[in-house]
Amino acid sequence: MNNEELRALIAQSLGEFYQRRIQRLEKLKLKNVLLRKNPYLYKALGTQSATEIVEEILKAYLSASDEGLFGDVFFEPIAKSVSGGVVSPSEGVDLAIETEDRYTAIAVKSGPNPYNASQVKRQSDEFASLRRRLLKLRKQFDPVLGHCYGKKQTLPTSRQAYRDSSGQKFWQELTGDSEFYLKLIRYLEDKVIARHREAYKADYQNAINRYVREFTNDFCKDSGAIDWEKLVRFNSGAS
Repeated sequence: MNNEELRALIAQSLGEFYQRRIQRLEKLKLKNVLLRKNPYLYKALGTQSATEIVEEILKAYLSASDEGLFGDVFFEPIAKSVSGGVVSPSEGVDLAIETEDRYTAIAVKSGPNPYNASQVKRQSDEFASLRRRLLKLRKQFDPVLGHCYGKKQTLPTSRQAYRDSSGQKFWQELTGDSEFYLKLIRYLEDKVIARHREAYKADYQNAINRYVREFTNDFCKDSGAIDWEKLVRFNSGAS
């Protein structure tokens, strides 16, 4: 893949990321989120308007999902495109690179945040399942959890049946280019980002307006003040 093709791929993946963020704004169910929030904390912090509550909810909702979403629609498609690999035939494994004597199975993860014990076991089991299916190939099986940024590098252990590869080393494994990880940031061009952000800001403001109207209708007094007891009854009252 030449540099212009990479620029186009990055721009396309960035567009998909922003489009999916907009879709998430549209899917949010305000009352479902309010059931998981602490109305006592809102009151204790001096919250006085529906707008304050809605903006906090949207910010937390998006920040919780952006990392995983970026990995799914930006990093993962780029990794598949530039590696020359194929989509893996196994659950929990995203792509595979096969040579004459080696089968490298890769699960792509956005960053190096640590897996807990159950996640490590599940990922190890998914690699082990694929390994069993490929025994007839008689090739070295190399399971990799690839992190698209960070420095984490590990070898398989008795607890973890795969190795970790991160950041520069991970992208170099996929592309053979030691500078590829820098190209990713270099080709995230400001003018393309600005165009997407402008469209996103309009949708974000529309979402705030929608959810403020909903909150006001359901949990505010005629005066416009928050009806805290009504909100608490909704959040915590016995059904």
